[in-house]
Amino acid sequence: MSGEEQQSQGPAIFDSLPYYDNDLERDPSLKEKAERLIARELKPHKELHPRVPPPLELFAKNPLLQAELARVESHQPLPPLDTARYQLPGPTSSPATEEDWDASVKNAHAQLEHQRLRHTNLALLQNYGSNAWRIHNYQLESTAKLLEKTLEDLKQLTVEVNRDRKNFQTTVGAQLTGLETKWTELISNVLQIEMANVALEAEIDRLNKKEVELASL
Repeated sequence: MSGEEQQSQGPAIFDSLPYYDNDLERDPSLKEKAERLIARELKPHKELHPRVPPPLELFAKNPLLQAELARVESHQPLPPLDTARYQLPGPTSSPATEEDWDASVKNAHAQLEHQRLRHTNLALLQNYGSNAWRIHNYQLESTAKLLEKTLEDLKQLTVEVNRDRKNFQTTVGAQLTGLETKWTELISNVLQIEMANVALEAEIDRLNKKEVELASL
């Protein structure tokens, strides 16, 4: 139902006053019925609703991420790191060929470049890392304080809403109790009046019959 349809039908009417209703206290069997209904609703359905979309296949175009997701789902440990690339082995064949020495030299150049980049990164971290972490921690603290304040505001708002609901429902419940008592009294008066009318009608019929009997003498 759209919002316009709801507005056209007027405000929603709720027939439950949880802060006032005590049906469960007056009739304990209602709690068992409610628990059975809840348990029935919680049972998994064999067939999904037609509007439920089909399951989404994650990382359909990325086999590496699919394999990693399967590993995580199966609770398998991470494969160990391959440290062979960080080593400087010489030619394994004996006697070594020129191609073997070229491969070893290229590997040595790669390791040298890797160490140079590590040294550069460590130098940058030493110069700017502490300040960057201080700024990052300050931002995290500010975000944490903002979230904590928002949480406290929401908790306070929740307390106020529940307090207003309780006061409103208690007041309305007292009015309902008074109206119900008055309705019972009015129904009782109506029944008494009807019984009195029946008695008067019977008395009138008796008097009419007696009048007829006296007139026939």
